[in-house]
Amino acid sequence: MKRRDFLGKTALGAAAGVLAAPAIAQSMPEVKWRCASSFPKSLDTIYGGGEFISKRVAALTDGKFQIRIFGAGEIVPAFGTVDAVQQGTVECTHTAGYYFVGKNKTFAFDTTVPFGMNQRQQNAWMYWGGGLKLQREFLRDYNIISFPAGNTGTQMGGWFKKPVKTVADLKGLKMRIAGLGGEVMSRLGAIPQQIAGGDIYPALEKGVIDAAEWVGPYDDEKLGFYKIAPYYYYPGWWEACSMYSMYVNIKEWEKLPKQYQEALASACAECNIDMMAEYDYKNPIALQSLIKNGVKLQSYSTDIMKAASTAAFEMYEEEAGKNPSFKKIYEPWKKFRNDQMLWNKVAEQTLMSFMLTNPVK
Repeated sequence: MKRRDFLGKTALGAAAGVLAAPAIAQSMPEVKWRCASSFPKSLDTIYGGGEFISKRVAALTDGKFQIRIFGAGEIVPAFGTVDAVQQGTVECTHTAGYYFVGKNKTFAFDTTVPFGMNQRQQNAWMYWGGGLKLQREFLRDYNIISFPAGNTGTQMGGWFKKPVKTVADLKGLKMRIAGLGGEVMSRLGAIPQQIAGGDIYPALEKGVIDAAEWVGPYDDEKLGFYKIAPYYYYPGWWEACSMYSMYVNIKEWEKLPKQYQEALASACAECNIDMMAEYDYKNPIALQSLIKNGVKLQSYSTDIMKAASTAAFEMYEEEAGKNPSFKKIYEPWKKFRNDQMLWNKVAEQTLMSFMLTNPVK
């Protein structure tokens, strides 16, 4: 289903019935916001999430509430958007919380953490498990209210110029990797670099970095990483999912009429569904294309996976021991994750394992 069809038919769009166009046109004020995206316009999936929200909000308010989306660097640097929203420079940002772990590692839970939950489990945590409430309590200190607004699902494990078979192969390797995954890589001997999406290719090309992770086949093919680093690793253990969010300045949010608040919340929820569906449609096609172009698919060794998992949970326990805001989310998150893994093992993993080992011919 194409995006324009989705916009017209989605069940979540039922909110439009409440926001009757004639009533809005007669009584609602015109509101114009600026949204600073952390993503380049060249990425129609992730940057497109902001545009999706903008179009839905306009449609649900008869054009009265308009949100203009700006690409990374147009008015605010990719990693400066939280400061901009906090200070009221812009009303909102479409971003990834884990970009801001330098401020506080607690931001990571709003996107993903290494060896965390997949997209469905993350949604269960955020919408039903108390995750969104806890995240909003944390973000209030930054004058922000958050809304889940997109997801990539499980990502790939990055592009490398040379194979990496053991932990020893990671030592001294300069890799573009965001969030807490970068700290885990550092503990394994690599040198993590946080580089905005649009700057990764030139960094690879010039030898500033030896490897890079971004998202998955569709976006990675568009960015051309395979032309320089042909070894494509999986899985992206640092991103079992990658949830994006709309961060809104609380004061600006509270100024909105109730109907506009409902329109924005509904648009973000729709985006959270639509982006995942788009990736699930486009990634298989792109992966086949990459393989035809000579990309060498490689799985991370058990040696690397075990070392990374151990390092990740050691880091979480250390951080929880010194960071109260991290501990407040980490402890219930960990229990929720363990319960989800048990259910997944009983149900979906069993079925998927059978289907993968017994393909239909």
